[in-house]
Amino acid sequence: MALSIAALATGAQGRHTEALAAYDALLPDFGRIFGAEHLQTLKLRSDRAQTLAALDRHAENEAECAAVARAAARGTGREMSLLEGAARNGQIYALNAQGRHPEAETLAREALAAHPVSDRLTLVLRLGLARSLNGQARHEEALAEAERADELRRSMSEEQRRPETGAVVLAAVTALLGLGRGTEARPCAAAAHDACLAAFGPDHYRTTEARALLDRIDG
Repeated sequence: MALSIAALATGAQGRHTEALAAYDALLPDFGRIFGAEHLQTLKLRSDRAQTLAALDRHAENEAECAAVARAAARGTGREMSLLEGAARNGQIYALNAQGRHPEAETLAREALAAHPVSDRLTLVLRLGLARSLNGQARHEEALAEAERADELRRSMSEEQRRPETGAVVLAAVTALLGLGRGTEARPCAAAAHDACLAAFGPDHYRTTEARALLDRIDG
């Protein structure tokens, strides 16, 4: 268990290749000790899938998240339900990253309907929905979703908010740029970049995304 936490921490620091190697080393042991569909094994697979996303291996991430979600759906209890939602969120991210935004929108709306609770999972699902709408050039709708996500984020504790540092602002910035409101977007993008840099370091995918948006604004 300590090694899985270490792998998660490595990924959080932006050292994704190292984290993936750690997960790959741990998975056979988890499967042998706990079983293939045990909560701990599925959690490890879900964390590994997030690392695949950070490495831009989106097709692999999509397939792994879908498999974890199906396995979690066969389980029982609140933790399995939350894990299924988290895996669906990873699948939504992967679909968006592959430009399959209508599919991502459909899955995000289904996942939100199945999870009518205001918590961190709801926050990330709303962000996935906003990303899918931005990808379809439906920027007014995307901005509205980003605002709903921000309202939810503000109601959460600092510990709950930290993993999503910068994410809400980046969704809003993308929508503002799509609406031609670059003057409003620039300071928001700069603040998001600084926050991501402080929280995650320069190599994290969200820091990179914020930098790319700044470069896009500055031309």
